[in-house]
Amino acid sequence: MSVAVNRALLVAVASVLLAMVTIQSGASVAKQLFPIIGPEGTTALRLGFSAFVLWLVFRPWRALPSGRRDWLAIVTYGISLGGMNILFYLAIERIPLGIGVALEFTGPLAVALFSSRRKRDLLWVGCAIAGILLLLPDMRGADALDPVGVVMALAAGACWAGYILFGKRTNAQSSGGITVALGMTVAALFLVPIGAVSQGMALLSWQVLPLGFLVGILSSAIPYSLEMVALRNMTSQSFSVFMSMEPAIAALAGFLILSELLTVWQWLAIGLVIVASLGSSLTSSQAKQPETS
Repeated sequence: MSVAVNRALLVAVASVLLAMVTIQSGASVAKQLFPIIGPEGTTALRLGFSAFVLWLVFRPWRALPSGRRDWLAIVTYGISLGGMNILFYLAIERIPLGIGVALEFTGPLAVALFSSRRKRDLLWVGCAIAGILLLLPDMRGADALDPVGVVMALAAGACWAGYILFGKRTNAQSSGGITVALGMTVAALFLVPIGAVSQGMALLSWQVLPLGFLVGILSSAIPYSLEMVALRNMTSQSFSVFMSMEPAIAALAGFLILSELLTVWQWLAIGLVIVASLGSSLTSSQAKQPETS
């Protein structure tokens, strides 16, 4: 029994890590589309392509929710997912990718903090918060962040918290893939028209479509499916704290793809969030062992 639990935890951890790598790689590619079709158009392509691919892969029409309450949870999950996407893109249009992710992460941190039941969990949350604070530049200096970008990133964090909580609830109703496909469809239904009205025929340019498809696969289709797998095998709190590696992955993706350099303080921050992530996964594993022995 303990072997099965450890294997499930390993699958969850691997899924979260791979999801973070793909989603931040996709965000770096998406940022290069902003000068052409803006955040609204990029979001429209991302969600549209993602929904299309997910429907082909998981065929959700075979197991649609039956009750009103189930559909309400799916719709709320989809709205959270869509809001997280558009607000994050609006944020990183104005502020650096790594900083945007750090601010957005206040949402998952809040989930972890309010659902904590053990004092040592608060220690890992504290490490993650310290790392995020080190990632933020001096707001009074010449390199102060765009306040609109900051607000957008924090709002994206609130949607991210909703995505985690409602994702956990909807995951109990059907398979993770079907849940993601339905949620992505809900998000696409209200955001693709916004992007189409905003950018018009520019969305259909052959210069844009291949990159838009790549963004959809890297930023949504693959990572959200992996995250639903992770949520099936770990608690919302453990998932949220483990996701504290997201700013580190974003900073590395920004460096490799966008040539964004890191300072010594930012590297220290990365170390803190990694410590928080490892500590969370280890204590989660230890907590489950007595229950399965």
